[in-house]
Amino acid sequence: MTALLELDVTEALRLLRAPDKKPLSMTAYLVACLGRAVAHNPEVHGYRNWRGRIVVHSFVDTTVLVEVPTVDRPIAFPRVLRDTQSRSVADLTAEIEAAKREPFAGAPGQLLHRWGRLVAAIPGASRLMYATMSRSVRIRQRIGTVGVTNVGMFGGGGGFGMSPPTVMSLEMVVGGISRRPRVVDDRIEAREIIDVTLAIDHVVVDGAPAARFIADLRDLVESAAVLTSDAPRLQQGESSF
Repeated sequence: MTALLELDVTEALRLLRAPDKKPLSMTAYLVACLGRAVAHNPEVHGYRNWRGRIVVHSFVDTTVLVEVPTVDRPIAFPRVLRDTQSRSVADLTAEIEAAKREPFAGAPGQLLHRWGRLVAAIPGASRLMYATMSRSVRIRQRIGTVGVTNVGMFGGGGGFGMSPPTVMSLEMVVGGISRRPRVVDDRIEAREIIDVTLAIDHVVVDGAPAARFIADLRDLVESAAVLTSDAPRLQQGESSF
């Protein structure tokens, strides 16, 4: 399933850019909202193991792509942000900034650095690698089950990005922010709107849980609640059924 969302981030931007505080990352903010929405609707990041059983983790580990400079050209390296269902935006912002300085510190970055060129050079190896990673509980515990890619920082303005099939059960592609008219309290106002694309594995997730998850995500993003209140911490673990 693919969902194209236009989310009002006017209040969030006001808090993220507060002049009396250190600026916070919009990507980190969306990761925090996504983690909490997934924790409320854990089916959306479930996946099938080698026995065909659906595995659902109670924690939410989110992989983000962080662009880092190299000798040849900038490269996007994956970084796993652990327990995003309960961490603050400031904490996630700090880790994303640290990932730009230490791209190989996380498990996905180490795997990519060690095997990336070899896999890319062998025909069909990428497809086999994705198939193996998508079914392995141990690998999922290392690389996460939710992915976030930010393309808005490069394109500027609004726009959606379609995510190709990957290892992750749930993918969020973050587009740009633009000012658009919206109805607020029966008045038309110019608001800051961000475009977000969600790709959910319909083989595992039914439409109703996906719809509830999207509604929760919209409420979290547009209310900016994660910037003004703390979410309860969840116990780590995993279950299958």
